[in-house]
Amino acid sequence: FSNNSVTLLVISSCSVSSNSVGNKIYINLNETFPCVRLLNATHQIGCQSSFAGDVGVVHLLESEENLDWVLGSGPNPPYMVILESTLFTRPIMMKLKHGSQRVAGVVVVEPTTNPPDGFSPHTSCPNENTGVYSESYGPSYAHCNVTVWNPLGTGLSYEEFDFPIFSMKDSNDTEVLRRCYREHNRAVNGSTPQYPLCAMQLFSHMSAVRDTATCMRRSEIPFSLTPGTCISQENKFDCEVCDPLGDENVWASTKPLNNTAKGHKEGESVVIAAAKMDSRSFFFDVAPGADGTATGLVALLAAANALRNATAELNRTILYTFFHGETFDYIGSSRMVYDMENNQFALDLDNVHSILEVGQVALGSNSRLWLHSDPVSRRNSSVNVEVQKLASNLHLAAAGLNISLEEPNVTQPLPPSSLQRFLRARPIPGVVIENHQASFTNKYYQSIFDNAESLQLNYSPNLTAEEQLEFVTDAAKNLTEVATAVARGLYLQAGGHPAGMNAVQADSRLVSKMLYTFLVRGKNSWSEQLVSPELASQLKDRPTNFYIGVHQQMSEPRFMVQTILANLTGTIVNVTKENCQKQKEDEEDVRNKHVRPPAGPCVLDEQTCGPDRRQTSFRSLEKGQTLFKLETFYANAVRKLIWLSKNFMENKTIFFFF
Repeated sequence: FSNNSVTLLVISSCSVSSNSVGNKIYINLNETFPCVRLLNATHQIGCQSSFAGDVGVVHLLESEENLDWVLGSGPNPPYMVILESTLFTRPIMMKLKHGSQRVAGVVVVEPTTNPPDGFSPHTSCPNENTGVYSESYGPSYAHCNVTVWNPLGTGLSYEEFDFPIFSMKDSNDTEVLRRCYREHNRAVNGSTPQYPLCAMQLFSHMSAVRDTATCMRRSEIPFSLTPGTCISQENKFDCEVCDPLGDENVWASTKPLNNTAKGHKEGESVVIAAAKMDSRSFFFDVAPGADGTATGLVALLAAANALRNATAELNRTILYTFFHGETFDYIGSSRMVYDMENNQFALDLDNVHSILEVGQVALGSNSRLWLHSDPVSRRNSSVNVEVQKLASNLHLAAAGLNISLEEPNVTQPLPPSSLQRFLRARPIPGVVIENHQASFTNKYYQSIFDNAESLQLNYSPNLTAEEQLEFVTDAAKNLTEVATAVARGLYLQAGGHPAGMNAVQADSRLVSKMLYTFLVRGKNSWSEQLVSPELASQLKDRPTNFYIGVHQQMSEPRFMVQTILANLTGTIVNVTKENCQKQKEDEEDVRNKHVRPPAGPCVLDEQTCGPDRRQTSFRSLEKGQTLFKLETFYANAVRKLIWLSKNFMENKTIFFFF
């Protein structure tokens, strides 16, 4: 995926023949992000332009009533509609969609502050058709009949638009757009604007159409009917027109597990501690996921660190698991369940004693969290007893901390969570910790506004970047309490004695650094100490993009979670630089993965290099829920949905006069 650009062009009746003239009439506008096309087993969603891009006269929509100019009375269609964020609503977008013959595209101006009333382009019932509740399992809970989890959800992210849509930061660039519209395109006193008019071209063409099966089949043929989609490689043509969404789950265990011997481990009892590590928004490459994702994974990472010296006495193994792709029909957890069912994982489902999942856990003013469980599986008396024990351990763990844990009514179903995918396989005792009793308290779920501001992650403007990294915010203090409760709860659930519980304490400075790294600036002095020099370029000088991406690429969240987890839970051993690298390359054949951070006494230009960090941690592949060979997938298309992202060429927007 290439960078996006916005360019200003002024065209007269004379032809433009020199680059110097072109440079004078083109103005590159930065920080634009496209809405992209996605497919699953049944249909496609999202946006794209035509192959050559789409051109339209710029119209700044000033109110919903002003839509008539775009959809009916305006004399110069098609129009390129500029939307202030307050007008980026479902009613307006659906009117534009249904009048698409007069709409060339849409540019949404991203505000400098979050909308106070909230905004979520996700559906009101996330992962509605791929969770545990269905006509055969708790039918009264299916389709969010009891609880609408995301009441602010507009569903725009799951609509299909036949024109390109981009977002643009509200900056000097957007002021250029507004000024051009006011001076050239705006109708004054009922008059018709005269040429020249400002216009804009949006280019975000992607190949493939229809659905997953069609796209995968076309990718396998030896030629492509879509121009520009084939790449010559060693006298062969690679004509893939779409890529499965996917990456790898990250997991680590408190005791070594033989990952080369798959399937059931006799005598092994495991408590899965889970969090998701992905998010999305309406626009590609902008998925901050602050409350929706970061709070849960930071709390679990901090809990793992708090337990690193307290697990020797535990009679159960804790399996820290970070699932990827949960936004798209639970890609990551579905893969792990499938592998456990088919002896392709280090454990099977019989080894799973219970599950504790950490969801959206940003604390509000009441410092209250809720312990959600599944009312259907709890009808089984043995499952109910174990759920009660897990909840009791968590209540005990929170005693003395500045948080309160409560349980919703027993008839309350589970919120969207990875636990639901395990329950589809069998009734496993489990609890999901969330900051909401019923509907989400997160007003910006799966949107560009679920960011540091939404968590009130505030820093004084007088602080340097290094001082911000070290500063323990109120949000970090609150999340440290959550992480401590999670760690102590896991300690008790895995067999720890209550007398030793208070020694388990999360580190507020660590939590603060992780929040800063994920939500403010990925590249900083702390994160640079965690990675080897050859991987330092993967650190970004901006917030983490929690979008899962396509399976050929390592996503930002997986890289960061894997790196942090290795450093927080790994064991330091002294090996040579050469052996460290070799063991990293041979990780498929050993129980431990070796990573080499540059911190400590490591001298990178000498033969000996230590310490090396031995991490009892693995990554399990999950690719768009491609859990079967293609021919098997077709037979299971309803049960196993696969999400694809269309390959797309250079994305840009061009703004000009004509």
